Amino acid sequence: MIYQGNAITVERRDTQGGNDIAMLTFDLKGESVNKLSSAVVAELGDAVKVLQAESGLQGLVISSGKEAFIVGADITEFHSLFDKGEEYLVEMNLKVHDIFNAIEDLSFPTVTAINGLALGGGCEVLLTTDFRVMSEKAKIGLPETKLGILPGWGGCVRLPRLIGADNAIEWIAGGTENRANAALKVGAVDAVVSHELLEEAALDMLDRANAGELDYQARREEKKAPLNLNAIEQMMAFETAKGFVAGKAGPHYPAPVESIKVIQKGAGETRARAQAIEAKAFAKLALSSVAFNLVGLFLNDQVVKKKGSKYEKQSQPVKQTAVLGAGIMGGGIAYQSASKGTPIVMKDINDDAIELGLKEARKLFSKQVERKKLTTEQMAEKLTNIRPTLSYGDFGNVDLVVEAVVENPKVKDAVLTEVEGMVSENTILTSNTSTISINRLAQNLKRPENFCGMHFFNPVHRMPLVEVIRGEKTSDAAVAATVAYARAMGKTPIVVNDCPGFLVNRVLFPYFGGFSFLVEQGADFQRVDKVMEKFGWPMGPAYLLDVVGLDTAVHANEVMAEGFPDRMARDGKTAIQVMYDNKRLGQKNDKGFYAYEEDKKGKPKKVTDEQAYALVKEVVKEQKEFSDEDIIARMMVPLCLETVRCLEDGIVETPAEADMALIYGIGFPPFRGGALRYIDAMGVAEFVKLAENLADELGPLYAPTEKLRQMAQNNEQFYSGSQA
Repeated sequence: MIYQGNAITVERRDTQGGNDIAMLTFDLKGESVNKLSSAVVAELGDAVKVLQAESGLQGLVISSGKEAFIVGADITEFHSLFDKGEEYLVEMNLKVHDIFNAIEDLSFPTVTAINGLALGGGCEVLLTTDFRVMSEKAKIGLPETKLGILPGWGGCVRLPRLIGADNAIEWIAGGTENRANAALKVGAVDAVVSHELLEEAALDMLDRANAGELDYQARREEKKAPLNLNAIEQMMAFETAKGFVAGKAGPHYPAPVESIKVIQKGAGETRARAQAIEAKAFAKLALSSVAFNLVGLFLNDQVVKKKGSKYEKQSQPVKQTAVLGAGIMGGGIAYQSASKGTPIVMKDINDDAIELGLKEARKLFSKQVERKKLTTEQMAEKLTNIRPTLSYGDFGNVDLVVEAVVENPKVKDAVLTEVEGMVSENTILTSNTSTISINRLAQNLKRPENFCGMHFFNPVHRMPLVEVIRGEKTSDAAVAATVAYARAMGKTPIVVNDCPGFLVNRVLFPYFGGFSFLVEQGADFQRVDKVMEKFGWPMGPAYLLDVVGLDTAVHANEVMAEGFPDRMARDGKTAIQVMYDNKRLGQKNDKGFYAYEEDKKGKPKKVTDEQAYALVKEVVKEQKEFSDEDIIARMMVPLCLETVRCLEDGIVETPAEADMALIYGIGFPPFRGGALRYIDAMGVAEFVKLAENLADELGPLYAPTEKLRQMAQNNEQFYSGSQA
């Protein structure tokens, strides 16, 4: 052993070719994965110095002692590092470049044995060596742009020289994880072998380099020299890509386009100059609010995953499930369960309904085949995981039931009490309800401790969130099993407590309330949509209401008004009610705030409908002029305040879970970090002032809570320290 650290060891070894080789192994003590924290990078610097001083070495293999190679930099350090400012970040990156360059400049050939996931900084480590051997199960990539930054440790410099500008732009701007065969095809790696042969193949490559069979010096020079493109080729590669990527990323996510500019600026430069350009651009992006919020999201996601994992460990296995109700929702749930490998019984009361559910599942599987994600044989096999039935005969061995019948308390009550008598006493019952109280539905059950809510969002196959709703009598075992099942389905479960609308709908409807106020005061609903889309929402409130369905919105609104009459009950008709009264239900009958026509792909396309404008006039009480800022404030303040109330009322446990639920459940703009981060960014005191001014005119929906006022006085935030 010539070096021993907390994360890195270096030992000498003889190869079959008689060469003296150094084996540098990443194996971070006390962690399940390798991460490049500041301490690990410092260790790498020490290990490289030892390698430079060691005499007689004829090669280096870099490998990992864990299942993954290196998953990237330690993102938990990012906020505190970013706080140190641009100069510090540039200097930090240049120090890392010195270490990585020292690996690249060693006096003997080098190879990386990539056994598993190698992302971000982990991918940048493997780019420093002359050769790369990859396990067929491994993946590599530079996903930094997804965090609002760009590769800052040589990724923008080495990758284009290795695989060409076009391929590098695709990898870096897209932030993709790339499989072994794709990496081999573009030349990112030199060989792909089975996992067992990885070390042998790496050592063989060094022997061949030492024998002169492989020219490692030429490979090295290629990575250090300017990009081999003339001026016209450069213009073609970079200008076209910038336009395409800007259109795809949108105006709120600058990092993908910035990464292309960095590759372009460094293209004609030598290694040192190109790395200086990269370091400067990284530092600039790292100080942006987008990077701050996207890093915050990543950390929040880790909080949610850890909680989910903890529940999963406490859960009894969920091997067989059932869904009651075979409509579009039931079919979507059956598809999701079957596609992820949990067999599911789909029950309804007649053949037509069963056929509808099966049709939905088949349609979704067929799309997977079209996209080449599945073969026809795999689709047929997965479809056998769905067993349609009209009876309860197969329910004796079901571990968990999802009730997904119509959103009507009497019907749900009848179905739940009936199925409880048909399952074992350990079976968990769940209700896919968006508004009906879990405590209310539990009233007639003999085993309320085995019952909770499992609220899927529509469309089930697309929306990542599942709200797991704990009733007063719900046991930990029921919550754990439901969380485990949601995770097995590939969903992100967030546990919330029971209340009208639970978390997501309870927060969404004050946002719709803000929309109703705007329309009543003369705001053009299409303009409101455009302003909110520009703000970052995937669709504006009027369009969203049409997609949700005006009948669904009216029903949910009634539940909210009953639950929170002080701020959610309204005098007189709202624009939403007027649409519903005139049988304009949105996309489901092709008319709501907009009319809908089929586009070329057969999907509904919204068009302006004068009749909708005529109907909206019924509710307009005055004509006011609104700036874009006014519209944003009137829409966002009620949504943010309700999120605060949910946190204060204990409906959701942490700010991280509240913000992730809104991003995963209703498409809250990710680059803004969530409702509570949005308040933090504005400043709690500033937000309270804005809310109080609006409350004077518009009433309790805009009134800040007492606790929020205290937070403003004490200069507190929702996220503090390492979370900030």
